[in-house]
Order: sequence, then structure tokens, then C-alpha cells
Amino acid sequence: MSAAASPLALRIEPGRIITWLTLFGGGLLMVTPLAFMFATSLKDSSEIYDLAFFPAHPTLQNYVSVLSDGRFLRWFANSFGIATAVTLSNVFFDSLVGYTLAKFQFRGRYLVFIAILSTLMIPTEMLVIPWYVMAKNFGWLDSYWGIMFPGMMTAFGTFLMKQFFETVPNDFLEAARIDGLNEFAIFWRIALPLVTPALSALAIFTFLSNWTAFIWPLIVTTSKELYTLPVGLTSFAVESQVQWELIMTGAALATLPTLTVFLLLQRYIVRGVVLAGLKG
Repeated sequence: MSAAASPLALRIEPGRIITWLTLFGGGLLMVTPLAFMFATSLKDSSEIYDLAFFPAHPTLQNYVSVLSDGRFLRWFANSFGIATAVTLSNVFFDSLVGYTLAKFQFRGRYLVFIAILSTLMIPTEMLVIPWYVMAKNFGWLDSYWGIMFPGMMTAFGTFLMKQFFETVPNDFLEAARIDGLNEFAIFWRIALPLVTPALSALAIFTFLSNWTAFIWPLIVTTSKELYTLPVGLTSFAVESQVQWELIMTGAALATLPTLTVFLLLQRYIVRGVVLAGLKG
């Protein structure tokens, strides 16, 4: 009887209960604003200032109004296209540079790596002015390329991929060279598939960070046709100061892609974070 009861005693120990209650409370605290946003998006204008959390008469008219606005769809497409392009660029170039630093011996390799890492210590706000001057000199202001170029390669992605490529056995690469593969084919066909967890984590984090980017797209664009979704929602909020139901609806629609990515790729995100921590 005591042997059967001991596992139960372990499961209901006070420390475990406190831990789970704390996690539940923290999770509830973080989810409440999100739930309030979606609940408000289902309210009509007459219910916005009611104290009730959920709408008494849910309606989808707000979603119809927002989706029928061509500007919102344009901003959505801009954000998706820019985030996808920057993600593909990061995955390719960060991997290529990380592979070079991890697997090739050349003079100044560590100096190059240290120089790349040193950029992580520079706040993004300090880089905005150099980026703007560069965009102006190259004629990239108010263009898609102007929005994308600062994030086409990242120091974090290079560091992450270098750490993972260092775990790839050199014997595999030497065997591929003996078989006659060139260096790029070895990188593409041998090394890259072996670091899929790192690639998944890098792609997910890059896409989400660019989807929610606000400061730089706001500075570099002046045409509303080029606005990304966060910037567009700001102007939409200014134009619709009293229509909080439409503002919440736009924010809810902007959140759906990130929630979808997280729900579908949750295990890859967690594994990528764990492995990144181990390799770092």
C-alpha cells in the first residue's frame, strides 16, 4: 500500500503544486489580453465600452469591413512577402557564412567572426541612421528593397549556424570531396541537411521578427501602398480613433499568422531554442 502511494505523494508535493499554479497564473496573465482582443473584435460599436469581457451579440461584420478594405489586404501581402523574402535570405546566407567560418581554415577567420559578433552589442536604434543614409544614397527609400536590406543577413543567424556546423563530422565532408563534389555541393547536399533543427529555428524566428517589425518600415516608407501590416494598422488606428472594434479586428487578423506558425511548428521552436542554448 505504501509502495503504491509513494508515486502519488510525489505527484502532489507542495513544490510541484506551487510551480504549476505559478505557470498557470503566468499563462493566464499573458493570454488574457489576446483573448480580450479577439472578444472585442466580435463586438459591435454599441458594446465596445461595456464592462462585459465577451460580446452579448457576437458579429463578424467587423471582419467583413476590414477584409473588404483593399489597404489592409495590401499591407498583409506586403508583410508576408517581405518576411518570406528576408527569411529565405537569412537561411541561405547565414548558413553559408556560418559553414565557411566553421569548416574552412583561413587567416583572419576569428577576427571576422568576432567582428560579426560585435554587431550584436550595437542597439538597433543606433543603426537606424546609417541604414537610412545608406538607403538614401542607393535610392532605396520608399521601396521594398529599402525595407528588407537591413535584415537580409544577421549576426545571430551566422553565430547560430556556425555553432551547429561545427558539430558536423569532417569525415562526411572529406568523403564527399573524395567522391568529387565541389564545395558548394558539399555545403548544400551534405552539411545543410544535418543542421535542419537550427535551420528551422532560424527560419521561424526570422519570419516572426520581420512580420512584427515596425520601427524601420515606418521610417523608410512614405507611400501607404508600401506599408507593412504593423505600420498600416497604426495609420488605420489614427484614422479610426473611435472605432475600436475595427482596430481590434485588424490586430486580431495580424496575429493569426503568428499563432498559426507557433501552433504548427511549436515542437521545432522549442527544440531549436533548446539546441541553440546547448550549442551557445
